[in-house]
Amino acid sequence: MIVVTGGAGFIGSNLIAALSAADHQVAVVDRFGEDAKWRNLAKHELAAVVAPEDLFTFIDRHAADIEMIFHMGAISATTERDVDLILRTNFQLSLALWDWCARHQVRFVYASSAATYGDGENGFADDEDPVSLARLRPMNPYGWSKHLFDRRVARLVAEDRPRPPQWAGLKFFNVYGPNEYHKGGQMSVVAQLQPKIANGEAAVLFKSHRAGIPDGGQRRDFIWVGDCVDVMMWLRDSPAVNGLFNVGTGQARSFADLATAIFAAADTAPRITYVDTPEAIRDKYQYFTEARITRLRAAGYPGPFTPLEEGVRRYVRDFLATDDPYR
Repeated sequence: MIVVTGGAGFIGSNLIAALSAADHQVAVVDRFGEDAKWRNLAKHELAAVVAPEDLFTFIDRHAADIEMIFHMGAISATTERDVDLILRTNFQLSLALWDWCARHQVRFVYASSAATYGDGENGFADDEDPVSLARLRPMNPYGWSKHLFDRRVARLVAEDRPRPPQWAGLKFFNVYGPNEYHKGGQMSVVAQLQPKIANGEAAVLFKSHRAGIPDGGQRRDFIWVGDCVDVMMWLRDSPAVNGLFNVGTGQARSFADLATAIFAAADTAPRITYVDTPEAIRDKYQYFTEARITRLRAAGYPGPFTPLEEGVRRYVRDFLATDDPYR
């Protein structure tokens, strides 16, 4: 059995689609609430659905059957300000799962984040040693909570303390793709702009407030969710691989490029307007992110990364513009 925390969420549900297709027994740990989040999993067979408060009771009961835990569950909103809640969910729970996997010798893969890099002043190299990690300065509580766990894992590994038989932390960059619809304002720019473009409206992007960077010239490493899943499935098949890895394409693209790709997928001429970046986020707004994927390649990952235009075309035509946008 494979356990996926946050399995009804964006990346988690896409991972479950792949695990289900590979005939794995999958247990999902998540909350569903009263919205349509359940539809992220409606097409897939599940071995169990577990409420987060019952997680340790469940894994203790099924310890002999669990071969791997993918820990995707987290409070991922960068706007969340309840730091105690973030720490309980993103740090303390993660550490408890690490300890459980070490005791029971269960493989453990967890979601970190590119938010750990802050404004990128110290680069985007996924060095996992404690000294390198100490240089990073996340800009919000979410990024800090993920960074805190990365640092704790690095310390435990450096001191040769008990660990899972396989461990990997994945620093996901700007992921887009199906099953993110429950995220509201935290959805990718593709999901937010596509309905407006389909209705004949202009795409609205933030102006640049930095010299030398044009409006819409802010760049991110946008990665198709299927590529993230491919990395995780490779880790499933590569039990000797351990470490902290960036998961991005290694090529930053501008928001103007992204918007243009959405228009192209909709067979519509580009029309983009620009508005001021809200003052509340202006001083913390990232102008550049780009994954350094040297360590992932050195570990043996062979897969290609989907070009932006192809990923956006696939997302728009195969999902967003259809009657059933779920994977």
